[in-house]
This record gives sequence, C-alpha cells and structure tokens, in this order.
Amino acid sequence: MFEPIKTAYGKFLKNFFEQLVPTTKPMREYVKRPYGQAVLIAPSRMIDKVEEMFEKYLRVDFTDKPTKPHMLPVIILAVAQDYTPTGRDYTRQIADPAYVIMEDDPKQRVFKLRTVAADLRTQIAIFASDTPTAQSIAAQFLLFLDETPNRRFKSTYEFAGVKTFWPVQIEAPDSPAMQVATEAKNLVILAIDINLKVEVPLYSAPKEGEENDGKGIPGTDDPAGYPILQTIKVKGYAGLPKEHPETIFEDEENVHE
Repeated sequence: MFEPIKTAYGKFLKNFFEQLVPTTKPMREYVKRPYGQAVLIAPSRMIDKVEEMFEKYLRVDFTDKPTKPHMLPVIILAVAQDYTPTGRDYTRQIADPAYVIMEDDPKQRVFKLRTVAADLRTQIAIFASDTPTAQSIAAQFLLFLDETPNRRFKSTYEFAGVKTFWPVQIEAPDSPAMQVATEAKNLVILAIDINLKVEVPLYSAPKEGEENDGKGIPGTDDPAGYPILQTIKVKGYAGLPKEHPETIFEDEENVHE
C-alpha cells in the first residue's frame, strides 16, 4: 500500500544526491559512488535504532571482493511503522466509494475509488566521520527541500494496467538536523525528521460472479468494470407538456414506455 511511496521517495533522494556539491574531502569520494551505495533504505526502523541501522550497513556486501571497511559518509532513510490519518483541517479522505473512469484506460471502464490520506513519519540519518561533512550534507539537503519544486513529488500506482500518479507533500522543509548521540569514535550522526502527507488510491472492480461490463476478466490484473446504463428510450411520458417535443433516449436492451 505504501511501497510505491517509498519507491518515489528513493527517486526523490536520488535527485538530491545527483546535485550534491562536495565541500570536504570525504564528500568528493561520496558523490562518485553509485546511488545504491550512497543512500540506503532501512527496513522500517526509526532513528532510535540508529546504531543498529549503521551496524547492518557495515555488514552489507556491495561487491564480491574481499571485505573492507565501508567508507563514510552515507545516508540511511527510515520510515516509521506507525500510521496516522491526515488531519481533517488539511484534507479529507474519500471514504464513500466514487465511480471513476481512469483517463488513460483504453477500455474506459468504470471502477470504484476510495482514497487514504495519511501522514508518514520518516527520518534521514546522515553518517559521517567528521562534523563538516555531516553538516554540509544536512545543509544542502535542507536547501534542496526549500526549493519550491522539491516540496512535493508523485508516487505511481497501477491498477488494471493503468498507471496513476498521486501527490506526496513534505509538511515542512525547515526541519533541523539534530545530532544523535553515539559511543562510536570518529562517527557523527545527524538526523532530520521529515513528515510526508500522502494520498493512496484504493481502486476496486467487480468480483467473480458480480455483474460487470464484460471488458475484462474479474479477479485478474485486467478486471472488468462496473456496468453502466448508457441510454433509455422513453415514449409518451404523461408528465411531458403537450407542446414539448417527444423526448427519446436510446437503450440497446430495454425500452420503457
């Protein structure tokens, strides 16, 4: 449900990494690394487990070569395991299903849509061997967030073979980078709290045995849509004024007189 948001978040951080300006010697090596070795995603751990996260990083084998100490700096992204609905003063969820047709659906099927509006707590942990490097990365990241286009990004969801894009907004781009205490020598850790306001679509289609439009196969990745009444034919309706011209609506199957 929230995995597409994590994927989009990772791409968002990649944009930051690619424009990072090295201001210290360790950063010159850092910006040359492949992105997958420079920014990592922790398995649903927050910074209260920061040293545990770092120990796992040290055990990651990026190559088949003999093990050697991992170089700093590195950034680790963590997403909290809790769930908080977005406040109604900010937005509202679509709790009552709405019938929709996705714009890019070539079959123009009708599905039901609900949306979940949530606040996701995330943290960016910056690990460095010296303070200037950690501060430079933190300062440039917060500068990146302050750039107007970077205050939001989109996550991609796919249903019935059609991709839709949903907004993810950063609640506040001015969060401080707080030092995290650690007993490790020559290690500086700065943590930045980032709250994401997200919207998640929940599409649904007719189940097997339910009435449908026959444009797909229920229960598969290419589902049928809900049936729709296209036309109705009405003749001689008593409620029409005599001077009103005859009103006709076509119905392929049913004629109501």
